[in-house]
Amino acid sequence: MNISDAFCIGYITKTRGLKGEVQLFFEFEDYMELDFDMLFLEMNKKLVPYFVDTIKVQKNSTAYLNLEDVDHIDKAQPLVKKKAYLPNDKMPERDPDDFRYSDLVGFLVIDEQEGEIGSITAVQELPQQFVATVDFHGHELLFPLNEDLILDIDMQEQIIEVELPEGLVDLYRGEE
Repeated sequence: MNISDAFCIGYITKTRGLKGEVQLFFEFEDYMELDFDMLFLEMNKKLVPYFVDTIKVQKNSTAYLNLEDVDHIDKAQPLVKKKAYLPNDKMPERDPDDFRYSDLVGFLVIDEQEGEIGSITAVQELPQQFVATVDFHGHELLFPLNEDLILDIDMQEQIIEVELPEGLVDLYRGEE
């Protein structure tokens, strides 16, 4: 299987105990809806299949796994920090009306005063709010995603129109 035929669900963070159990950290938002008896770990840019013997999903975006033929800490240790994937056909269906801020990655940001700012490269969830990262002339420009700043979101054209606070863009302009 190629990486293009799969989607990343997270990565192995550590081993647990001496019998080969590993902890998987989910980067996939709907991890509770994932159903898998097998997963793929990226090793040397290739996906290697592992059958899941047991899985205990936790509420903190982690799970404890026992993988077939990984029955000792020495076999589990090389799996740490490896990305975990599932085949694309295992991706849970999402309601088209289920919009999330993370869906804005790749959208073009247009400010009412400054014009075109750049594309959103990442969306982070912080305790109080979501924050967008935009590539602005080689600098990372950060701004909060909240209803006060967002004027319009065009899903078809992948454009988000905003009214950023006065002076925010100037902070990131630097010595141009």
